[in-house]
Amino acid sequence: MDLLLWRHAEAEDGEDDLKRRLTERGEKQARAMGAWIRKNQPKDLRIIVSPSVRTQQTAEALKLPFETNRKIGPDACVSELIAASGWPAAKGSVLIVGHQPSLGRFASLLLAGQESEWSIKKGALWWLSNRVRRDETQTVLRAVIPVEMLD
Repeated sequence: MDLLLWRHAEAEDGEDDLKRRLTERGEKQARAMGAWIRKNQPKDLRIIVSPSVRTQQTAEALKLPFETNRKIGPDACVSELIAASGWPAAKGSVLIVGHQPSLGRFASLLLAGQESEWSIKKGALWWLSNRVRRDETQTVLRAVIPVEMLD
């Protein structure tokens, strides 16, 4: 299974966290990463997006169908991300468009075996996969792409 974790692009400040919109810079970030993902996407990609406005706008830059899952919003915990993605046994590939700190905690759990406060930059993509070697399931970090590298 391939698992892609995409943090929403830069957003405006605001009182209502779910209604914060992307900034002009954030829209540019989302378009750049969206184009990269479309070009390099794994097969059978299922896209799951937080209900916040900024993640919805980020995902819309992909120009691909996606589903909204309210359980992976800004206050999501890692177990909710695991359940939404079906890690590690889901068929095909999953892209989650979400938030810190849950995305960083999810990545740290998969790569280091425990939840830690890892930071995923706004607009960045982390691509992980799992494999079995010598009867042991392993998580492989395939790529970390900060959006600034795509400019």
